[in-house]
Amino acid sequence: MNSTLPPSPEPGAPDPSSAPQFGMPAGAPAPAPQKKKRGKWFIAGGCGCLAIIALAIAGCSAIVATSSGDGEDSSTTTEAAPVAPEEEAPAEEAAPEEAAIDEEVPAEEEAPAEEDAPAEGDVPAEYTSALNSAESYSEMLHMSKQGIFDQLTSEYGDQFSEEAAQYAVDNLEADWNDNALKSAESYSETLHMSKQGIYDQLTSEYGEQFTEEQAQYAIDTIVADWNQNALESAKSYRDTMDMSPEAIRDQLSSEYGDQFTQEEADYAVENLDG
Repeated sequence: MNSTLPPSPEPGAPDPSSAPQFGMPAGAPAPAPQKKKRGKWFIAGGCGCLAIIALAIAGCSAIVATSSGDGEDSSTTTEAAPVAPEEEAPAEEAAPEEAAIDEEVPAEEEAPAEEDAPAEGDVPAEYTSALNSAESYSEMLHMSKQGIFDQLTSEYGDQFSEEAAQYAVDNLEADWNDNALKSAESYSETLHMSKQGIYDQLTSEYGEQFTEEQAQYAIDTIVADWNQNALESAKSYRDTMDMSPEAIRDQLSSEYGDQFTQEEADYAVENLDG
């Protein structure tokens, strides 16, 4: 007996006549059954009704079993879906390590900058030479700060540039009060100058160019016999210039001369023949 059996449904495809698929949420409405296509379920004429019914029942059972298996696979697939985010966790955990590495980079980049910094204390050779000359003028001739600067820059002196000379006097370690005192002692011992005469010589712009404070320190500190200095000056005027005692007295006490006090000048004249 010839019969046409309905084709088996594709795996995973729902059967319109089957029960609701497994794995559907509880209480969810079952999908609406699709309408049967007449062409697909058409039975050829002449087939026994019982055979058709038996085959139909067998086919329905197979469809239900297939649908049940597909439902379980679908449920398994649905439950396995959340696993994907767990696999991405290591990538998220690595983020703090990358941040820690980024934080260490600036410290490593700063090290070369410190090594490349120029060495401190480098000065031009001219500046060093000017400083050495300034030290000699201070230690040997006991010159003032301004006097040393002028000597270093003078066209008749050392002819250093003003920048080199300024560097020298600014970096020279000197006791200017002591230099003024030593200069005052030299004027007293070799030229037998008066106290006021030494002060003027120390502060004059044509002389030593010490400050007034430095010159005052020198004449207040110096140990000298001003009467003796006046007498030595008087003898020099008499022996070299053949001056009279009265002319010598005036020269010693004049504000345009040696600037000894009147008492010191009188002492010198009175002891001139002694």
